Amino acid sequence: MIGSIETGAIVALSLCAVLTLVNLLSVAIAAWRIGRHRGAPSFPTAAPMSLVRPVCGLEAFSEEMLERGFTLAHPDYELIFCVADGRDPIIPLLHRLMAGHPAIPARLIIGDERISDNPKLNNCVRGWEAARHEWVVLADSNVLMPPDYLQQLQASWRPDTGLVCSTPIGARPSGFFAELECAFLNTLQARWQYTGESLGLGFAQGKSMLWHKPFLDANGGIRALAAEIAEDAAATKLVRAAGKRVHLVSSPFEQPLGQRAFREVWSRQVRWARLRRVTFPHFFAPEIGSGALLPFTIAALAVPTLPVVVGVVAMATLWYGAEYALAARAGWHRSPRLLLAFLLRDTVLPVMWLSAWMQSAIVWRGNAMDIRPKETTRLRARAEAA
Repeated sequence: MIGSIETGAIVALSLCAVLTLVNLLSVAIAAWRIGRHRGAPSFPTAAPMSLVRPVCGLEAFSEEMLERGFTLAHPDYELIFCVADGRDPIIPLLHRLMAGHPAIPARLIIGDERISDNPKLNNCVRGWEAARHEWVVLADSNVLMPPDYLQQLQASWRPDTGLVCSTPIGARPSGFFAELECAFLNTLQARWQYTGESLGLGFAQGKSMLWHKPFLDANGGIRALAAEIAEDAAATKLVRAAGKRVHLVSSPFEQPLGQRAFREVWSRQVRWARLRRVTFPHFFAPEIGSGALLPFTIAALAVPTLPVVVGVVAMATLWYGAEYALAARAGWHRSPRLLLAFLLRDTVLPVMWLSAWMQSAIVWRGNAMDIRPKETTRLRARAEAA
């Protein structure tokens, strides 16, 4: 009996130690990568750029975020705002900003192209086609653009690059649940995205995407991004199929969060989880091990001995301490409540993971969508028609 308990303790602690080591390695790789340029850029000097921004509705930081686009320290760029609905309340603000910055070439395009079930992609099509320059950035309306935003994107372009992008970093949280969003976005998702890119597995992120227009146009154009329900997943597959790589900016751009309710954080994270499961299931499956709470709790309950409990507490302290240190190293949001946010995040992670496997529907800006692969959807429609 005693021998079986000792064996169980060794197995439980060994499994927890392996997961802890993997996560500590990812923290170390991300800490090394963030803020570091990988090689000399191959972007043409002073090339003119088009900045396409799909916009929908007024948000807490809309005016500040959109005005940032007019104050970029780049010698030659144009702004193209895309609004799907001519009654959108954001339109008067856009007119006011354009009138207030006459020196920056800016246009407003109203009306989308229904090429997919993705409303954001539909809203970008006309802006992409209207872009006058060969280098085009697709940027969400809530990206906090520093003055050298375009230069930072350019600096990551290499000879093997098909796309440069940036994952969002949660900033300016107001309230605990906004800090929960930071716990998801920053030391979990951004950390693993930078780790993956460092290992040659760069994934696109739709917040900021720098494209060479002739490259994308030669590979089907912006309409090719309708191949997946998420345009960044389609972009990743397109770039890889062309023998190119997705690269990340040296330091990711911030997204101000403001006030968040738990329901908002849950809805957004479940939506992204389901999209990841549908588009890259083999990479999504291991995400169940990305949080410490579930495996450590199982180990402590399965072998409830003092050495196991002490061991898992020590490893949990090391795990979350490393995450907090990464936030400090990268200059991201930190507070004592962030540690509690880590715990809540890892409490809901297994539920989100299961939900992603069990359901194939999401609601995005009021649009209900079936996110299963198109071939699966077509087969089901044929079966129902028969």
